[in-house]
Amino acid sequence: MSSRTAEHMTWHQAHHAVDGVMVNPSDGKAWKLFNSVHPHFSAELRNVRLGLCTAGFNPFGSFAAPYSGWPVIPKVYNLPPRMCMRLEFMFLSTVIPGLSSSGRNIDVFLRPLIDKLT
Repeated sequence: MSSRTAEHMTWHQAHHAVDGVMVNPSDGKAWKLFNSVHPHFSAELRNVRLGLCTAGFNPFGSFAAPYSGWPVIPKVYNLPPRMCMRLEFMFLSTVIPGLSSSGRNIDVFLRPLIDKLT
């Protein structure tokens, strides 16, 4: 990571949230609950917090064909909103193939990614 990017990795702690306005996941209840349950992890502000984004698509462009693909793209939520949605801070980690949505079986496909990250 470059020194210019590293200085932004603590943005989630430094920004001031406005009551009732969620600008970043760090403004939400789940983030605060995670911090209270895992104080050792949250004590280091630069520990990377990832979110997984996925959406299915039909690679053949026909809604009649049952085949679909589900890309899984981790995002770094430590960064400011203007940065975390830029392509250089997202990466394609997995594409889940299938005849329909991954639905109940998505954990099977995500297990290798989780094992790599832990």
